[in-house]
Amino acid sequence: MPAPDSKSPSTPRASTSSSSAPGKDKGLNFLTSTLTAPVSPVEAALRPLSFADFTGQPKTVERLQVMVGAAKRRGEALNHILLSGPPGLGKTTLAFILGNELGKAVRVTSGPVIEKAGDLAGLLTNLEEGDILFIDEIHRIPKTVEEYLYSAMEDFRLDIMIDQGPNARSVRLSIPRFTLVGATTRAGLLTSPLRSRFTLQTRLDYYNVPTLIGIVQRSCALLKVSIEDGGAKEIATRCRGTPRVANNLINFVRDYAQERANGIITQPVAARALELLEIDAAGLDEMDKRMLRVMAENYRGGPVGMSTIAVAVGEEAETLEEVHEPFLIQEGYLQRTPQGRILTTKGYHAVGLKAATSGDQGSLL
Repeated sequence: MPAPDSKSPSTPRASTSSSSAPGKDKGLNFLTSTLTAPVSPVEAALRPLSFADFTGQPKTVERLQVMVGAAKRRGEALNHILLSGPPGLGKTTLAFILGNELGKAVRVTSGPVIEKAGDLAGLLTNLEEGDILFIDEIHRIPKTVEEYLYSAMEDFRLDIMIDQGPNARSVRLSIPRFTLVGATTRAGLLTSPLRSRFTLQTRLDYYNVPTLIGIVQRSCALLKVSIEDGGAKEIATRCRGTPRVANNLINFVRDYAQERANGIITQPVAARALELLEIDAAGLDEMDKRMLRVMAENYRGGPVGMSTIAVAVGEEAETLEEVHEPFLIQEGYLQRTPQGRILTTKGYHAVGLKAATSGDQGSLL
């Protein structure tokens, strides 16, 4: 959803502390750049504005609808919410929908941006009653700042230390009753005190193909792109269960259709375009296959640590853990064990290799 500056109560105001120029790498880095780059205005315009327009995640949506309806009946601020799951599944979109449904402003920031208590105080004191503060990658907030967040979430006050040494003194700031919506791709890194202060903790899962077909068709209608059912299914099958990837693939496939076809996205046109991006029929890109191949050829299927895999494929370990590994594990290409990652038989087949004996033994441990 975009960050409009409308005076209508049905449209939330939004502000963000990051740039919105996305990466446009194709081929090897397409999925990585899609899921780690800021959202562009074109992508934001495709975001649904209400629960009625939001497709998928039925359990999470129903929970949020219950909380929103109850908060509106009581005339109170919404309780704090934690959204977790891989990138690109709609955590930010749901935060904006909450603001739109409540008629409240949504202020957007991210964990790494809040470096000190003063940054947090500036964000909170600028909120109005009932506004939503959305913190993306909330697990990356410094622990010293996180401690100030506890009293803000529970008591709606901040105790800030001013000056140092003999002149140091504590100043208590009262803040409006607000709603904190936290988003994280790695819920396990959140501390227990912070996690316990969220009334609702819900996880977003990858979307199934029928749901994604509907999302692809909706996005194409908004972009005025001609697409056949076969083309929509082809994109939905190869987008790794992620709407953000699907929307970015639509843009590239549209370009391909205009340059190499008659402008209509059919199944063959979509297949050829996605093959050009090195995304196969199962949604695996070249980086996925490089990870699987390195594990198979260099480490006989594992177990092997993610930091070792990252060095071997030339990518950051954090990127592999957040962008690539969740999909590979859910689809059964990898297993995560206390000793490290293990390649499954399906993982060997994905790169055209036969499972090694040690890999099979490792998967039984």
